[in-house]
Amino acid sequence: MLNWLKQNTEQARSKMAAEVSKFKNRAFMEAVVSGCALVAAADGSIDSSEKQKMAGFIGRAEELQHFDMRQVIEVFNKTVGDFEFDHAIGKASALKTISKVKGNEEQARLLVRVVCAIGAADGTFDDDEKAMVREIATELGLNPGDFDL
Repeated sequence: MLNWLKQNTEQARSKMAAEVSKFKNRAFMEAVVSGCALVAAADGSIDSSEKQKMAGFIGRAEELQHFDMRQVIEVFNKTVGDFEFDHAIGKASALKTISKVKGNEEQARLLVRVVCAIGAADGTFDDDEKAMVREIATELGLNPGDFDL
C-alpha cells in the first residue's frame, strides 16, 4: 500500500510538472499579461496598485511562477504604453496578443481564470471588469457563462 501511494504521488507530481511546463512559452505569458492589462484598464486607466496586483499574482500563481518577472514587467509596460498612447489602440493590440492562444483551449481557459482572479483581487469584480473578461473569453472562442460571467 505504501509503495502504491508513493508511486502515485510521484506520478501526480510528474504530471503536474508536465502540465505547467506546457505553458512555459512567451506567447502564453504575453497573452496573460495583456489580459491583465485589459482588465486593469477596464475602468479607463491603469494605476500602480493594479500593476502591483498583476505582478504579485503572477509571482504567486503556481502555473505562472516560471516566467521571468523582468520579461513580464517589460511586456506589461509595453502594453500599458499602448493604452496610454491611445486606449482603443491599446485594447486592439492586447486582444490581438491574447488571440495567439485561441487554438489551445487549456491555455485559453487558464488565461480567463487568471484575468478573473486579477479582476477580483481587490475584493470587487466590477461590471466593467466583468465585461472585459467576457470580451476576452469571446475573443478566445470560449463561452463566458462557463466562468460565471
